[in-house]
Amino acid sequence: MPTFSAPDGTQLSYRVHGDGDPVVCIPGGPTDSRYLGDLGGLSRHRELIVLDLRGTGGSAVPQDPSSYRCDRLVDDVEALREHLGLARTDVLGHSAGANIATQYVARYPANVGKLVLVGPGTRAVGVEISGETRRELAQLRKNEPWFPVAFAALEAITAGTGSDWEAIAPFFCGRWDAAAQQHYAAARPSNQDAVAGFAAEGAFSPGATRAALAACEAPVLVLGGEFDLNSPPLPVAEFAALFPDATLVVQPGAGHYPWLDDADRFVATTAAFLG
Repeated sequence: MPTFSAPDGTQLSYRVHGDGDPVVCIPGGPTDSRYLGDLGGLSRHRELIVLDLRGTGGSAVPQDPSSYRCDRLVDDVEALREHLGLARTDVLGHSAGANIATQYVARYPANVGKLVLVGPGTRAVGVEISGETRRELAQLRKNEPWFPVAFAALEAITAGTGSDWEAIAPFFCGRWDAAAQQHYAAARPSNQDAVAGFAAEGAFSPGATRAALAACEAPVLVLGGEFDLNSPPLPVAEFAALFPDATLVVQPGAGHYPWLDDADRFVATTAAFLG
């Protein structure tokens, strides 16, 4: 994989899929970006530059663990843009990666053409997701065979009496078949230092970020899944409303990985927006 140097000298890697005008893609986790693949075939329309965040995938572990913090990862994205020689670039962020992408457009607004946020994490803008919101959304899956065990685990987690995160995995996928189970496993973070450092104190400044987004001139697509327990439709809609020029799409039948649940629908929506 090609590499480049972050501002602190850490060597970072990225994957390239397809050709055409580039889109810098930021994974969630923080985890190996391989789980994004080519986003269901989006690479047929655009060149995808998929970043491995520091300490994940092919990217080196940094000497300074505090550099795992979300706000500091923003400058890794900027270093990638400079490395690619792009005056500006379209940016796509998934899950926790949307927190990085959001802070990137807030800090470097002139360097972003269009912004796509998929199943976005909302901590960067201070949008809270209540336990009740998650429970109500989970009830939409009550006819699934795995529901009783998964919902009991969710109730325990919400009440603070349980921590069986694996049991609630089906709630993150539009369908819990063998392909979804394999994909979910591949998306799990392996660097727990990166996970712990991502949201360390100082990682988010919601007030300042919201103020910057209110002046954002970039067109934004916010795409959520109908069944996404991580990023439920109502909080995602609240997130989208922070941008002056945002299109909100809730993909029917989709979970946290909408390109896996219905690749054709996901690609059609995203490619049409990116142009």
